[in-house]
Amino acid sequence: MNCDSISTLIPLYYYGELSPGQEDAVEEHIHACRDCARAMEAQRTLAAALDRRQMEVPPLLLEDCRADLTAALSGGARRAAAVAPPPKSPWALFLAAVAHSLVGMERLRQPIGALALLAIGFFGARLTAPRPATPSSAAPDDIFTTVRSVQPDSAGHVQIAYDETRRNVVRGRVDDPNIQRLMLAGAHEDNPAVRVESVGVLKDRAGSTEVRDALLNAISGDSNPGVRLKALEGLKPLAGDAEVRKVLSRVLVSDDNPAVRMQVVDLLVAHRDDYMVGLMQGLVQRENNDSVRLKLEKALKDMNASVGTF
Repeated sequence: MNCDSISTLIPLYYYGELSPGQEDAVEEHIHACRDCARAMEAQRTLAAALDRRQMEVPPLLLEDCRADLTAALSGGARRAAAVAPPPKSPWALFLAAVAHSLVGMERLRQPIGALALLAIGFFGARLTAPRPATPSSAAPDDIFTTVRSVQPDSAGHVQIAYDETRRNVVRGRVDDPNIQRLMLAGAHEDNPAVRVESVGVLKDRAGSTEVRDALLNAISGDSNPGVRLKALEGLKPLAGDAEVRKVLSRVLVSDDNPAVRMQVVDLLVAHRDDYMVGLMQGLVQRENNDSVRLKLEKALKDMNASVGTF
């Protein structure tokens, strides 16, 4: 799939409206495409903003929205094949989709209206703002442009379709929900430095369920050992939690970094249980790193357990 088709599928992917095969194709493309990854993050941001609105939702709203969205994406009713109309501009296509979704005032729903007003305001501001005929040779570093198509005509003009992403900067307290949401997103960024910094801030707020889950995901799945070590720091106060100990036991067996395994041993011995003793007794026999093996032996002795298994 190309970027245009992926951008169309991103909203459907986010709300779980794609088939398993389509979901796999979208995920594979997003992992390899920086621009589409940004588009997915923009979808998450928009969805989070809409989710904060509290209102009474009619029981049939979801069914109506799905039908309207499917019709809008497919272009509505089929045109007669006798005369091919000129292609519509992106703005005209957007207005047509909105109009199709809002046909019949009796079917107007507050969430659809809010989304339409938000989109119209955004696209209106973008399209009505004056733009130079050619881009500046010194474009700002915080604006990223991706050209999607170039269509020259016989009169010497050219029509260029492009996406433009602007980098934003926000500042706020760590306990601000919006700041925390962005840090949770940062914990999944491709850039390991961003993940380290995000997890380093989140580790002090492990009391939140979302943060705890993010730290568990980091310690068990992040490819960067620095991120995993930061996550372990945040999990120290939760070392007695059964779910946390279950994840840590898997990490102790599978993690390839000795420093991470040593930190995990320290967390597990803080709360002794028979399963953990047996696990360490089995690991100490096949551990190939001297430092980790000594750490396991000391932990077993401190728990008054034998080093070997019998």
